[in-house]
Amino acid sequence: MSFRLAGFQSAVLGSTMALGFVLSTSAAMAQSNATKTAAPEVSTAARPAAVATTVEAAKPGNVTAGQAKAAVCSACHGLDGNSSDPQYPKLAGQSEQYIVHQLNNFKSGKRQNPIMMGMATPLSEQDMHDIGAYFASKTPLPGVADKALVEHGQMLFREGDATRNIPACMACHLIDGRGNPGAMYPQLTSQHAPYIQATLKAWHDGTTWGSSAHAQIMPAIAKKLDSDDIAALASYIEGLHSTAAQPAVTP
Repeated sequence: MSFRLAGFQSAVLGSTMALGFVLSTSAAMAQSNATKTAAPEVSTAARPAAVATTVEAAKPGNVTAGQAKAAVCSACHGLDGNSSDPQYPKLAGQSEQYIVHQLNNFKSGKRQNPIMMGMATPLSEQDMHDIGAYFASKTPLPGVADKALVEHGQMLFREGDATRNIPACMACHLIDGRGNPGAMYPQLTSQHAPYIQATLKAWHDGTTWGSSAHAQIMPAIAKKLDSDDIAALASYIEGLHSTAAQPAVTP
């Protein structure tokens, strides 16, 4: 079950970066040796030499560089990746790989969101890795689940529902919601319930984040969930902290 970078209100002013590339060429003149009956001189321009266009592969993200680059993200996602507004996802503790993947989705238009598309467009691959490394180094603040929804949410998260062909969320995201960066399954632990609920509903209603097989996993599952399932899962995940403790619940 995937929950990714998003925002629903125009609250951020994007910054733009521009890169200019200039190609310069040199011209050469050819002239034949003069003879008694000199042939007319012919001027020729040499073709420009081939210009190398190799792009250096991005290096693993640098946390210090990422902190400076992520400053603009703090308006929605918080200085340390713990957003105070639950409509914006917590990025603290999310894997670098997953953040880079979603920023590329926004930049390419595979994932539609006006704010995030504008923010991601000027970023280089290295910028994305640095920002991802910074947020990955942070710890998500624990959330609280609604006691009335925990049993239903836990059942779906840990067991799924075989009668409706709904797989257990922990099969991909692990029992404590830490996710699987190598397989590009995001961390869910302590994520805001309103954000999860809105994202699951969007998938249920037909939103997709690309056409790849991986991008189709969650929309296909979300279509099988009803509104009660979505509310219970969202609440359970917000209160999910670790395998050492049950989710926090309201008194």
